[in-house]
Amino acid sequence: MKSTRTRIFTISAAVLLIVAAAIAQGRHGFGGPGGDFRHMLRQLDLTPDQRSQAKAIFEKEKPALQPLMQQMHQNHQAMKALESSGPFDEAKTRALATQNAQTMIELQVAHARMRSEIMQILTADQKAKLAQIEANKETRMQEHMKNHTPPPPAD
Repeated sequence: MKSTRTRIFTISAAVLLIVAAAIAQGRHGFGGPGGDFRHMLRQLDLTPDQRSQAKAIFEKEKPALQPLMQQMHQNHQAMKALESSGPFDEAKTRALATQNAQTMIELQVAHARMRSEIMQILTADQKAKLAQIEANKETRMQEHMKNHTPPPPAD
């Protein structure tokens, strides 16, 4: 039977991987191809010129994002294989977690770069509207988190 510490670590790693996969897929507001950020932009009534500029920004980042998304998937698969391979190996788990963290950093940097470039093409009114959309989303996420706290792990 796994110890409580191992169980908590495994659950934490799984949550990290889910969040990372969501980031890599452009969900959770991180603006990857097809992501929530792109959806938010649709609510801003962009001009045709702004839409084409935004599309160019997303397309420019796509080649950088795809290998990172692939790496996240491979890390997830490797962690699953490690977890089911027998006794807990902390050194291998830490190595995978470190690699995963580095990949997440690169994904976040790519997101920040895209967001910064997109912000440059928005008008002041569009920036204000985007800030309101994001504030509303954050409020919904906070409510969701408050109402859906996971139960503690069983011993």
